[in-house]
Amino acid sequence: MSSPKIQQMVEQELLSSYEALYRLAYTYVKNESDAMDVVQESAYKAIKNAASLKKKAHIKTWIFRIVINTSIELLRQRQREVFWEAPEEYGKEDVYLDFDTIDALDVLNEKERAVIVLRYFEDQKLQEIADILEENLNTTKSILYRSLKKLKLTLTEGEFCHEA
Repeated sequence: MSSPKIQQMVEQELLSSYEALYRLAYTYVKNESDAMDVVQESAYKAIKNAASLKKKAHIKTWIFRIVINTSIELLRQRQREVFWEAPEEYGKEDVYLDFDTIDALDVLNEKERAVIVLRYFEDQKLQEIADILEENLNTTKSILYRSLKKLKLTLTEGEFCHEA
């Protein structure tokens, strides 16, 4: 398949999946501005590297993987930075997300978080998630069930704390 054709298909997928990509990034970086930056940077990377993609069937999973990796890169950069004052967005609420659930995702490692977000926030099929994470289906299922147990424990503990 020709490079311009693949690039056009990548651009189309970026446009049609923008909201899902934003939500995915938001679950990692936890603020609107950074999530938009991640999606923007991911779109740039996807368009720039579109020619390296061999099969058009993999465009969506490839873009989701780029967003996950870009989000993780941003978080790693942030860990190395020292903030002297709180960012402006601190304390600002985003009304469209359940913060208890988003905060509970912090107990998960990067791969576990990706599985939960893609399955339950983005309604991806397990095989699609396995493809995005470059894992086999059974490993992805194991990660999902382990992650759900961790989340259940975390959210249940939170309920007991709020009731006391």
